[in-house]
Amino acid sequence: MTTIFCINGPNLNLLGKRQPEVYGFETLADVEARLAAMAGELAVELRCRQSNREYEIIDWIHEARESAAAIVINPGAFTHTSVAILDALNAYDGVVIEVHISNIHKREAFRHHSFVSGRAEGVIAGFGTRGYDFALTRAAELVAAAKAG
Repeated sequence: MTTIFCINGPNLNLLGKRQPEVYGFETLADVEARLAAMAGELAVELRCRQSNREYEIIDWIHEARESAAAIVINPGAFTHTSVAILDALNAYDGVVIEVHISNIHKREAFRHHSFVSGRAEGVIAGFGTRGYDFALTRAAELVAAAKAG
């Protein structure tokens, strides 16, 4: 079975509590439960992880090299700062879809640049937590297309 990692970066553990006017009221557990149900429909295995620590995110990307066909990633604030996460993603051969709950291009200027975008097959921003739904669906489609040849 195809495995897809969903990796969330710093402060996403506070989803539903932190700035609900920007990020909404849904919790990360709510999002993960919805994605798990979708994964069943898509016939993929989903592994969701969240960390406020850059090195853990890098370790999970390294783990994905051996065990996942795709990564859906919301790097949080590391989007704008982490060359190390970009380097880890560049060493990964699978599909990468970048997700942001808010539209980072409507926010502060420092949020407009993403190190991850240069590696991602697609970027989804501004659709709230529903962006994860599309990201998972698209990742599964891209993996299936690659397997089909």
